[in-house]
Amino acid sequence: MAVKPLENEDYVLKKIAEGDERSFAELFHWYSKPLAEFVYKLTDSMDLTEEIIQDSFIKIWLRRETLTDIKNFSGYLYILCRNETLLVLKKIAAKHVSHAAFEKEVINELELEELANPADEYRKLIEIAVNKLPEQQQKVYKMSRYERLKHEEIAKALNLSPETVKKHIQLAVQFIRKDVSGGADLSIILILTSTVILH
Repeated sequence: MAVKPLENEDYVLKKIAEGDERSFAELFHWYSKPLAEFVYKLTDSMDLTEEIIQDSFIKIWLRRETLTDIKNFSGYLYILCRNETLLVLKKIAAKHVSHAAFEKEVINELELEELANPADEYRKLIEIAVNKLPEQQQKVYKMSRYERLKHEEIAKALNLSPETVKKHIQLAVQFIRKDVSGGADLSIILILTSTVILH
């Protein structure tokens, strides 16, 4: 599956390799939707799709120094997401198989590096930060982020204006990013607090 590369992509990748977070955010926003559509066809789960896209981009950020060596970044990104998806589906299959020998064989196939997901620790930190939000902000954020409701749907459910809902989400995301940022990688927090939208 091909997607049109980002304009000046070589330059953007060079900036990311140097640690430029703004360029990384631009890359994420350009590719996340087409990648999500691709992954969703394989998983049929929006939750899994979002997690796979986030984890793939986190791996790109953590290995950013190597980006300038990649000749076809779009193709590389799709292969990374496909492999990440297969890894997740294998793990799910292993959990559902009662035959211990088969489960052990599947787990042994997975690289040890892949078993330790760098995003998991960050997700825990974000969850702690969400629980510190004021009650209404927390409610709005959870409805948006976890229940995937649109601003208008949240506004209707809570008897608020869509503008108020939008403001609550903005403030919640700002607080979460600030709360988690002590010793954390801001680009990873950016990815984990961004919602992947298919429609």
